[in-house]
Amino acid sequence: MPTFDVVSEVDLQEVRNAVDQTNREAATRFDFKGTDARVDFSEKELTLSASTEDRLHALYQLLQEKMVKRQVSLKTLDPGSVEEASHQSARQRVALRAGIGQDVGKRINKLVKDLGLKGVSSSIQGDQVRVTGKQRDDLQRVIQALKEADLEVPLQFTNFRD
Repeated sequence: MPTFDVVSEVDLQEVRNAVDQTNREAATRFDFKGTDARVDFSEKELTLSASTEDRLHALYQLLQEKMVKRQVSLKTLDPGSVEEASHQSARQRVALRAGIGQDVGKRINKLVKDLGLKGVSSSIQGDQVRVTGKQRDDLQRVIQALKEADLEVPLQFTNFRD
């Protein structure tokens, strides 16, 4: 029986490249001069810091542009609130979303069932959802429906097997 997995993964190397490009451009742009604007990268989150809140928003927008150019979905970014840091500077933590949680997995299962395709079933397996069907065409319809559904996490489809 044909199967495939629905996963939500983040390419950390592409995120790191986007952060490096953002920092490089922020260091050379005139509107960021003297604002000490930078993005720090850690495994699960990014930390944006700048001298003022409006420069912080401009830095976040620049980061989004670089992420789009590197083909990293903006759905992976989960921005936190803007905090006041020392010396009248502003800081914002942006978490990186990866993996399909239980609530999103349940929504995917419901979406697959609502399609009403005969012989197609889905099950949550950790941070991924496995979809099984009798016909390849039915699974391709499920993939199309999941692409059109607006879920809060980016989806990738892996391990397509006949």
